[in-house]
Amino acid sequence: MSKINILITEDESIVAKDIQMSLKKLGYNVIGICNNGEDAIRTAEEHRPDIVLMDIMLKGDMSGIEAADQIRKRLNIPLIFLTAYADESTLSKAKITEPYGYIIKPFKEIDLRTTIEMALYKHQKEDEVKKERDFLYSIVENKDAKDIIFVKSNSRLVKVRTKDIYFVEALKDYVVINTSNARYTIHSTMKDIERKLSPNEFIRVHRSFIVRIDKIVAIEQPNLILEDEKKPIPIGGSYKDELSKKINQV
Repeated sequence: MSKINILITEDESIVAKDIQMSLKKLGYNVIGICNNGEDAIRTAEEHRPDIVLMDIMLKGDMSGIEAADQIRKRLNIPLIFLTAYADESTLSKAKITEPYGYIIKPFKEIDLRTTIEMALYKHQKEDEVKKERDFLYSIVENKDAKDIIFVKSNSRLVKVRTKDIYFVEALKDYVVINTSNARYTIHSTMKDIERKLSPNEFIRVHRSFIVRIDKIVAIEQPNLILEDEKKPIPIGGSYKDELSKKINQV
């Protein structure tokens, strides 16, 4: 596994060297040490570290808080503040930049490692959520995907063609999507699933069942039979009329 690359921004050279030694001892790679906010931004843009350790109280025209804000907005790199000042006013200003943690100086190496590892893990999970959200948005906006839904199965999204769905069954707080060769149990509601399926292809026949119309091969009151399915699907009394219209009953 490759080492984690870290950028240190600290204007006290002795403190910066001490942090560098601690990080190397812990197995991290220090890609640079900066003593002001402007250099920190330039170095972060050039080397794209995995994480930045930033002193809040930097000397010069730009504070650590201002530099952190720029790095977050431009590069989406997780950042941890180093500070000897834990007063409420300083922390209130710092939290606006959405840091991934604070390390109070002087610190112990175990605190350094714990804060870094927690920050990296949190950032990774946030990125995964963002990518999944953006992916789902792209699916919604893609008109060619109207005959496809994506269901979450074992922490991944699986593409399911609606033509392969036989029926959907409600089970308490979950629904089970049944296809010809798989079953997907997801945390959802029948109303939500019904909205995602075309009313020209699917019909709700019971408060607990939605079926694909072209999979219906027979109706044996009070049930209907689906193609290649041994399990009969019950027909709810309030759904009979709509079912009759959909299947062109004569």
